[in-house]
Amino acid sequence: MTRTLIIGAGITGAALACQLSRRGEAVTIVSTHAEGGLASAASFGWLNASSYLSHPHFHLRHEGLAAHRRLQEQLPGLPTTWQGCLWYEATGEAQSETAEDLERLGYQVQRLTRPQIAERMPALGPVPETALAFAEEGVADPAVLARAMIAASGAPVIRATVSALTVAAGRVTGLQTDLGPMPATRVILATGTGTPALLQPLGYVLPMLQRPGLMIRTNALPPVCPLVLATPDQEVRQDPQGHLIAPASAGHQSDHAETLGAFPVVVNATLQRLRALFPGHDIHFAHQAMALRPVPGDGLPVAGQGPVEGLWLAVMHSGATLAPVVAECLAAEITGGPDSPILSEFRPARFA
Repeated sequence: MTRTLIIGAGITGAALACQLSRRGEAVTIVSTHAEGGLASAASFGWLNASSYLSHPHFHLRHEGLAAHRRLQEQLPGLPTTWQGCLWYEATGEAQSETAEDLERLGYQVQRLTRPQIAERMPALGPVPETALAFAEEGVADPAVLARAMIAASGAPVIRATVSALTVAAGRVTGLQTDLGPMPATRVILATGTGTPALLQPLGYVLPMLQRPGLMIRTNALPPVCPLVLATPDQEVRQDPQGHLIAPASAGHQSDHAETLGAFPVVVNATLQRLRALFPGHDIHFAHQAMALRPVPGDGLPVAGQGPVEGLWLAVMHSGATLAPVVAECLAAEITGGPDSPILSEFRPARFA
């Protein structure tokens, strides 16, 4: 009998457990951290396909949005919302080029004038001359989704730290953990930034970028930000309780910083940008969440069979958008289905 161990209880591991259980597979999750993970709990949660690195990446992200909607049908009550995004991170000709590119790809794009922007975002202080609206985009809390999918899967969660994979005759045989050995016939690494250390003894190098992420939550405010807002200076959204959720980097989606800087300086700079966006409101720091984002070396997801038989990898940023679709595809492959074409550009073998 196949025994599947999924390492990682964030949104990626949880989505894999959910999809495999729907196919009749019994799985166990092994995680150092509580259900919901670490990076998932520090995510901005913006579900989008407008931020992409290649056309195959766009199509995967776009299908990720559809997978989130399928997940909502499978698990009614998930707090995923589809309020759309107001985007003007680029202006002028660059904004027009972005709109034309996304339109050619079949994305829903609406070009807004200054009065239309002001109508949609009446609390916005400096209203730009033009912006793009992406109606297909939304917001999810990856940690909340992870806990819901784990519950739906029925998978037991073992709190343990994995120190190594065990391999015999070119096939994975289980894990070494602080609780002792755990035998398995299949292991799935949904371990984010912890993945390279587990693969290195197998002679496989998975390059990862150093991408720390700091998420700021403010005090509760009246409704000021009904859409995900992406400006040249700040990305921000507002949660149902009225808190503004904002990355500490000005351009979180394309942030290449390897360090965060001094915490008080970074937080104060973020608050100043938020106060400029929504003048007249008393905006203060309330909470922070920080984690290293799991970004592979070329910025693209890693999904597929690993360097030994029975080992599978699922490492990506943004897991918030991609985890449900990658889990659908990998669950089908793991249980004997054909390779998914939408994952063809993102296989681990590209780093071999």
